[in-house]
Amino acid sequence: MAKIRTRYAPSPTGRMHVGNLRTALYAYLITKHEGGDYILRIEDTDQERYVEGAIDIIYKTLKDTGLIHDEGPDVGGDVGPYVQSERQKAGIYMAYAKELVEKGEAYYCFCDQERLASLVQVVEGKEISVYDKHCLSLSKEEVEKNLAEGKPFVIRQNNPTEGTTTFHDELYGDVTVDNKELDDMILIKSDGYPTYNFANVVDDHLMGITHVVRGNEYISSSPKYNRLYDAFGWEIPKYIHCPLITDEEHKKLSKRSGHSSFEDLIDQGFLPEAVVNFVALLGWSPDDNNEIMSLEELIEKFDYKRINKSPAVFDYTKLKWMNGEYLKKMDDDKFFELAKPYLEAAVKKPLDLKKIAAMVKTRIEIWPDIAEMVNFFDELPEYDTAIYSHKKMKTNEETSLKVLKEVLPILEAHDDYTNDSLYALLSDYIKTNEYKNGFVLWPVRIAVSGKEMTPCGATELMEVIGKDETIKRIKKGIELLEK
Repeated sequence: MAKIRTRYAPSPTGRMHVGNLRTALYAYLITKHEGGDYILRIEDTDQERYVEGAIDIIYKTLKDTGLIHDEGPDVGGDVGPYVQSERQKAGIYMAYAKELVEKGEAYYCFCDQERLASLVQVVEGKEISVYDKHCLSLSKEEVEKNLAEGKPFVIRQNNPTEGTTTFHDELYGDVTVDNKELDDMILIKSDGYPTYNFANVVDDHLMGITHVVRGNEYISSSPKYNRLYDAFGWEIPKYIHCPLITDEEHKKLSKRSGHSSFEDLIDQGFLPEAVVNFVALLGWSPDDNNEIMSLEELIEKFDYKRINKSPAVFDYTKLKWMNGEYLKKMDDDKFFELAKPYLEAAVKKPLDLKKIAAMVKTRIEIWPDIAEMVNFFDELPEYDTAIYSHKKMKTNEETSLKVLKEVLPILEAHDDYTNDSLYALLSDYIKTNEYKNGFVLWPVRIAVSGKEMTPCGATELMEVIGKDETIKRIKKGIELLEK
């Protein structure tokens, strides 16, 4: 069996959409699972949509996600150039289009915009345009005369209007369409550039691509692609059409969602490896139903025949949970290095940020969670004394006031403000008074943090803020409760 070769062929039109990332990932996993080659090809034939700097975004995203290509514009290879505009300048597409014209599988079309506009029809409220093969009847002499006069033209595929065309998809099986539904799509545009539909067929063949991975919105175009392969006498690759990705409301994931691109997610505080793991599960699952997998594990387990046909829902809550699991497993030093900018933004006082990082590591899901979790270290926030009341701890404002008044002198007389020493100190007080732990530690933690939820217990917080700040905050708690 020939070596598997897949490609990721993005258009440089901006940030990388999650759907495009999934295509890149699935193509990578399919070929690496079998030890094949992964090719990057830049499809920039749509010059109007080209965005400056977008190619750099493609390179950076593939690097950050670990999807390293074996061949491409920046690394070379035997079947370049790997940028379609460079291939266009080399005359590759025009040469193959003219070959189709000679075979009667394509033809020159000289129709102007006015005539094309007259072909537009409204069907079920939508405007559609089906070309009527007008220029197919032009004689060879008429075509040559128009070309000699420099008359603008496109080259169209000559599709049959009777019978059917069948193509095979690895997930959907055999799909048959009526040929009357196959429009004579444009292969070469009036600016001399190939259309996406034509260029990718030519390039996939010349680059030896064995498996084509793309979204299922391209299923309807596949019969046209197959007719091109057949016209050239080329072997048709295996097609894998991936399901649509929707938001939680089952609508197509759009830019308005705020998390439709890889860069959006990184900006929101997600880890690249967590995003890759999550995106892999948008339409696929391993046979062991394990959900947390490294890229290496994904390569080992990936079987494209397990890709679902039904739409995949982008579950933002699940992504956050998954990211949190990656943070928990992260090396402590690496976690601190990555968390440090967020800690420094939220804590201005000269406190031990490493200790604070250790406190939040297992409690956050994304980096921005840090700010809300540690913002009390700098300054005690205003709070409602109602939070001193807790049914499970059997505390209320009255009992909390009593506890704080009793522990204040004990804490003032104590100088060792390490966590172990403080915990032992309060434990002795609890034991002596025959209290439950929560009956004492709840009001103390509320007093030193001003919050119901904190990343750790009372004595750990007291160790970080120190004796002076602890005493100051306990006194403030007493003052508020007495009011």
